[in-house]
Amino acid sequence: MTWQPRPSDRFYRVIVRTGLALRGLFRIRVMVTGQEHLPAPEPRRDSPQRLSRGVAPGRGAVVAITHFGYLDFAFAELLLWRHSRAQMRFLVTQGAADHWFAGPAVSAAGHVVVGYGAGSHAYDAAVQKLREGEYIAILPEAGVSRSFRVRECKTGAVRMAAEAGVPIIPVSIWGSHRLMTRRHGFSPARAWRAPVRIHVGEPVIVGPSQDVQRATEALRGTLQAGIDACIADFPLQPAPGAWWMPADLGGGAPTEEERQRLDAAEGPRRAGVRRR
Repeated sequence: MTWQPRPSDRFYRVIVRTGLALRGLFRIRVMVTGQEHLPAPEPRRDSPQRLSRGVAPGRGAVVAITHFGYLDFAFAELLLWRHSRAQMRFLVTQGAADHWFAGPAVSAAGHVVVGYGAGSHAYDAAVQKLREGEYIAILPEAGVSRSFRVRECKTGAVRMAAEAGVPIIPVSIWGSHRLMTRRHGFSPARAWRAPVRIHVGEPVIVGPSQDVQRATEALRGTLQAGIDACIADFPLQPAPGAWWMPADLGGGAPTEEERQRLDAAEGPRRAGVRRR
């Protein structure tokens, strides 16, 4: 088995340390269950001083993350880093890659850019990275769910995992949307000692002959089950009609019907990455 060095290790560590510093500054409490479902940390065979996870063929995974707020990706990133010093490669839009500020960071961190077209190049690049042993992170809802229920997912996570022959790791995150999401900007007062709950589901194995749509719907159910588990023991008691709670639990978020109507009014979501 051939180990490969991690690109942009120093820059990635700067990102992680910044996130940890901000978490410490606001004393954000992160509670995690299901960590036993994460891949075991890789043994440091070539260098005991290696600062991040080495990659090797056959050791990749798709990390599927719920998307209720703008910081969900950061908490997933910190989770994998603390568990195994894993650097995740996110699929990011061409717009973000072209941004004067975010663009250099996207490039330095080695993320996969989804172009303005069909995105077949990004799909191929992501599958190749998975085969090489990378962790590819995907937000399968392809946008923030304003109902705070897992909405319809794109099929990219399932298709990539099946083609690369790697598992999908479902990561459900609850509470980070209170820090920053649609129509609710960052508030230091809300962030102070804020709880964030994460649940890691059992790895999902998708065979090449499985129905992609059914497997994607099953993944959506797994992610929602993780959210339900997070809500069940969330340490913050919501006030009646709290904006950050789903409507069916007495919260002030849009119902699923309202969410679908609002989504439709915005037009179709980005198609995502496709195979050639």
